[in-house]
Amino acid sequence: MMPPGRILPPLLLLLLLALLPLGPAAPCSPQPNATRFVCTEPTLSTFPTGLPPTTLAISVEFTVLDALLPTALAGLPQLQELHLSSNRLATLPETLLHPVPTLRVLDLTNNLLADLPAGIFGGTGHLQHLVLRGNRLRALQPDWFRHLPRLQWLDLAANVLAEVPPAIFRPLRSLRSLDLSHNHLATLAPGALAGLQALERLDLEGNQLGTLPPAAFAPTPALRLLFLQDNELRALPAGIFAPLRHLRVLDLAHNRLRALELPPRPPGPALDLDISGNPWVCECPLLALLRRAAPRLTAARGTLCASPAHRRGQEVAAVSRAGDTGCEAKGDGQRSPDP
Repeated sequence: MMPPGRILPPLLLLLLLALLPLGPAAPCSPQPNATRFVCTEPTLSTFPTGLPPTTLAISVEFTVLDALLPTALAGLPQLQELHLSSNRLATLPETLLHPVPTLRVLDLTNNLLADLPAGIFGGTGHLQHLVLRGNRLRALQPDWFRHLPRLQWLDLAANVLAEVPPAIFRPLRSLRSLDLSHNHLATLAPGALAGLQALERLDLEGNQLGTLPPAAFAPTPALRLLFLQDNELRALPAGIFAPLRHLRVLDLAHNRLRALELPPRPPGPALDLDISGNPWVCECPLLALLRRAAPRLTAARGTLCASPAHRRGQEVAAVSRAGDTGCEAKGDGQRSPDP
């Protein structure tokens, strides 16, 4: 031990000072020549700077980041993925994405965005995945989609959208998946899906849809998965599913439907159909349709007849399979009325 009153030699003192912490380190410091930057530091409030030009992917998520400078992505010409979910972003600069023309994936899930600048995607023609789920978007702007011909995945779920303007998605000729679930849609405008020839998956779950236009799905002949559960649908227009020759999954659960018309079935797998939670009228037209189409009924215990009285509470699938429904064809080709 050093005797009392002795002073440390200058070199030893400097060495000890160098070893002492100089203050809290900056969270998530970038590494030189790295291709991926990940930061989930809850205290991060400013977008990191000094990212190397070799960066291909950035994930800044679950932080308190609430603003981005227009130059936040400057010097990152190779950036392909930008994940900014679960932050506090309420606005975005219109030129934010201009320095990253090769961007393929943009995830803005769970922020506070009520609107986007009209030209935000003007320089991102290579974008393939755009996720805006869980924000506060009130309306869709045509300018957002005019320069996204390669977009394949668009997630607009869990916003407060009240309408889908006609033909707003027309430029998205490569789109394969569109998620509009859990918004405030009461109907779809005629032509709302115009231009979506490649669309394979459409999710409209959890809206307030009470009706659909007769040609709602005519622009989407490639549709394979259609989710309409948890809406307010009371009836479906005749032939509404007729254009959907490739449909494999149809979810109509928990609406207010009493009757059903299914699309024509080409050879191949049966239709995976959920019709549970509706007040079905179990009379000849519905029962004959289900027997003829032989779809797979999911959630069968919730797929119950509401009428007529003698079938109330019975499972629709069981009634449709029964041989004593009173709907057997007579010799003249007619069906007897339901008892």
